[in-house]
Amino acid sequence: MTLDLVLVGFGNVARRFVRLLDERGDELRRAHGLECRVVGIATRRHGSACGLSGLDALAAAAAVEAGGPVAPVSPAEDATAFIQRIAEGRRAAGAANPLVMVETTVLDVRSGRPAIDHVRAALGAGAHVVTANKGPVAFAFDDLSGMARAAGLGFLFEGAVMDGIPLFNLAARTLPAVGIAGFRGVVNSTTNYIISAMEEGREFGAALAEMQAAGIAEADASLDVDGWDAAAKAAALANVLLGARTTPLAVERTGIGGIGGEAVRSAVARGRRIKLVARGRRGPCGPRVSVGPEELPAGDLLAGLRGQQNAVILETELLEDLAIVQLGGGLTQTAYALLSDLVALRSALRGPL
Repeated sequence: MTLDLVLVGFGNVARRFVRLLDERGDELRRAHGLECRVVGIATRRHGSACGLSGLDALAAAAAVEAGGPVAPVSPAEDATAFIQRIAEGRRAAGAANPLVMVETTVLDVRSGRPAIDHVRAALGAGAHVVTANKGPVAFAFDDLSGMARAAGLGFLFEGAVMDGIPLFNLAARTLPAVGIAGFRGVVNSTTNYIISAMEEGREFGAALAEMQAAGIAEADASLDVDGWDAAAKAAALANVLLGARTTPLAVERTGIGGIGGEAVRSAVARGRRIKLVARGRRGPCGPRVSVGPEELPAGDLLAGLRGQQNAVILETELLEDLAIVQLGGGLTQTAYALLSDLVALRSALRGPL
């Protein structure tokens, strides 16, 4: 099976993704009978390119990294209009391959847009959706997943919370008849790195600058430091795992901006550790979701996370607590999440979605 891909957003993650498709192409063909070809690329700053018979995505990635456009003739075009144009062109040409939008645009943590609009446009045009963007899941999961189901299309988002770690697939595909009552976790790499650095006697600002230089922290530091990124991930987890209809704006949120090195080191001296913890739990009035600093006993799994490490602990109704830990993250892990969602989609297309 060949999947035709429209890439909306062509930043670091998307460019790593197209290279990963090339690197793993033989394995995808051999083990999964899957071919992927890029037929469209839409960016905010580097123009757009369309080729219904396929584009050279590797060349486009190199061109963007050299400071140029995705193609020699790259007009600026609204992404939703671009998706619709490609879908209409394929229908006119009688294209048979499934169309998939791969969405990796920058998150607006206060609205979830324009990613939500991109997903709606893709589903409305008959395209499956794979995204690493937290916005659609954190702000509009119920609506978008219902739209996808009604159209018989896939809406996959494994990379939205823990990069390539199969958190959502773990719950959806490997825990049949196991209810999830709640979760807690450390889900923001930047704040965990800053806290770990302060435990070692380093300064808050210096640690944050290191994360920004590495391309891990958000350019707007408040999104990490004030807990917005963690709130978006907590909302996504609650919406998918607990059936909530919440958004990051409704999450009880406290960041780490008010925590200094002295407080962090004092906790360590007392056999405890401060972590920015995301929590969600079912309740009589619906799930309650929060993000905030907590002092944890040193023996708590979350307390042992160092540097950029993340983890989520699922509180289940039959199997007690299950933990999934990410010891390393980065572009490759997030790009892999997109690839793994394509494999899952290819499997689903063998039968009902």
